[in-house]
Parts: sequence; C-alpha cells; structure tokens
Amino acid sequence: MEFRDYYKTLGVERKASEAEIKSAFRKLARKFHPDVNPNNKDAEAKFKQLNEAYQVIGDADKRKKYDELGADWEHGVSQEEMMRRYARQQSAAGAGADFGGGDFSDFFSQFFGGGGASGFGRGAGGRSRGGSSRGFSGFDFGASGAGAEPARAPDLRAEVRIQLADAVKGAKRRLDLVAEDECATCRGSGMIAREEKQGKARVIRSAEPCPTCGGVGVVQARRTLEVTIPAGVADGTQLRLKGQGGRAPRPDQNGDLFLTVRIEPNPVFALAGRDLRVSLPVWDYEAALGAEITAPTVEGRVSLKILPGSQAGRVMRLRGRGLPARGKEPAGDLLYELKVLAPTDLSAKERALMQDLADSLKARGIADPRAELMASK
Repeated sequence: MEFRDYYKTLGVERKASEAEIKSAFRKLARKFHPDVNPNNKDAEAKFKQLNEAYQVIGDADKRKKYDELGADWEHGVSQEEMMRRYARQQSAAGAGADFGGGDFSDFFSQFFGGGGASGFGRGAGGRSRGGSSRGFSGFDFGASGAGAEPARAPDLRAEVRIQLADAVKGAKRRLDLVAEDECATCRGSGMIAREEKQGKARVIRSAEPCPTCGGVGVVQARRTLEVTIPAGVADGTQLRLKGQGGRAPRPDQNGDLFLTVRIEPNPVFALAGRDLRVSLPVWDYEAALGAEITAPTVEGRVSLKILPGSQAGRVMRLRGRGLPARGKEPAGDLLYELKVLAPTDLSAKERALMQDLADSLKARGIADPRAELMASK
C-alpha cells in the first residue's frame, strides 16, 4: 500500500494554514476539473488525487490523524499496527455525491474510513450543505444531515492608527474596510454544480464557474465599522472583534476581525513598553539650586520638585502615570529624564556673576569634572 503525501499533492508546506490549503486546492481543482479537461483520463485521475488530499488535510481532525500516521510511516511502523491504531477512527461512509465514480486510494480507505465514499460527499467527519444545485464550498457536496457544519468565513486583519492620548483615555474610531465575503451564491467554492440523485447518492454531472463571483469564491464588500479602542492599549495590541470578518450565509459562521493598534509617535512622550519617557529641560541654576517646575503629562500638567545638585540624565518617576492598566497588564510609569541647559545670551552683568561663581569654585578647590577621564587615559 502506497503512502500518499497529501501536502505534496496540493503543493503546500506541512505548516500551511487552513486558508492556504483551501486556496491551493481550489486553484489546482479548477485546472484539472473534468469539465475543463473532457475525456482526459490523466486530468481526471489528478482531480481525484487532489480531492482525496483535500478531504484529509483540509479537515482539522483528519489532518491531525494523518500527520501522526505520516510520522509513523516514515519510522517504519508496520501496516498491521497502523491499521489497529486507526481502526477506531474509521466511520461509516455517509450518503455523498459521486463525481462520475472512482474509488479512493487504498491508503485513504484503510486509514480514513473512505470505503465507497466520494470525496464530494459527507464521508467520515466531512462537512456538508443541503440542496440539489449548489456551490462546491471547498468541494464538499453531500446530503446535509446530523453533524453537518457549514464552512466558516475567513478572518479579516486590519490596522488602526491612534494618538497617544487615545491609548491613555480610550477612543472610538470609524473604520472603512474592504472585506472579502464568502459568495452567497456558491458558498465560497467558486463553482456551481449540477447534480442528480441516484439511489442514496447524489451524482455531480456538471460544474461551472459561479456567475456572481466569477469563480473566485469571494466578493468584495465595503463596510464602515465603529470600533471602541479601550484605554491602556499598547502599540501592537491586537483586538479581536468577533463576527466582524468575512461574512458567511449564517451569521454564526462569520469570520472575526483582528485589529492591530498602532500608536502614532508623539513629539513629547516616547513609548517604552507601557512606560512613557520625557526629556525634561532644566536650567543649570535650577539643577544646582533646586527648583519647583511644571512638567507635561498626557492629561495636562504636574508640579515637580528638582532637588539641589541634580545632574543631567537623572530620572524622575511618577508611578502609574504611563499607559493605564488593562487586563493583567499593570499601569506604566511616566519617566522624566533631566536635560541640563546653560543660558547662552548673557548680559555683561550676568557674565560677570558667572565669572565670580567660577572664580569662587576654583578658589575652594572644587574637583575638576574631567579629572577622572584624564586619569584613565
């Protein structure tokens, strides 16, 4: 019995997402579809291989089983052991549609309960929709019944840019989104199939590109959404808006909107995680003598006391005045780093006073501030 590498069949990596697998399958299935390649046995065989591969790795549960099986196969586990291991995972095939007949591979039938089941049918653990003329919907055709589960619409990702004040106080924003909603006509498959009932099976006799979406399975939809930005969001925070992604025929199958928050740079406050940093200028005499000054905050102003003898680079901290707490994230701090400035436009009297100060300091034998640098040279 030949091991089937379904990832290779669909041309995707093992770590491929569900959306990537579905996209690859659609592309190849259209290329090798029997209606596109009439009387072409090779294309028909390839189409069945693609369908079989998608029935497994396009389904989360069967993909997990397949990945385990693949690892065991490569390590030489016997066929008998694998059959015992997966016997409990087989289930009776449901009444499904058949695209002109043809069995699945022995590999599929033995380990995924595919005996007699068409890849378009509900099969073991497959998903189905009702109706006699419908979209491929991931090429899952079959009678709807107990356990039928419509495919979920794709998620949507977007960015919203806000000001720092919005991150601190919270805000509301209007977003203009261009979403790719699932086509309601073909239910996301890009194809419309015509089938007829033969006993318990539904046989697919023809299929053609969906006239609504042109065969791509989605339609572009513009919509405006008002979102609430909660106070305390950090740059890069991802907000999940349930049900605001791609639209499906059933609202409970809508995708979600994942909104990444980006905080615009601020000319005064620099973000450092949840802390805010400010470069705070002070005059040299304020740093030397000490002073009470006014400093900015996001909300307004605050009074700060500069201690006598403060040096450039000293950091003063206001706890809890950075980004507010959010969930398990504690509030950040507001940090002021002193930047000592010397006046440049001195009058004659001021220059004389500065000179008197310098002479006085030298007379007292105050240490040379560069002595340590020179000693280490």
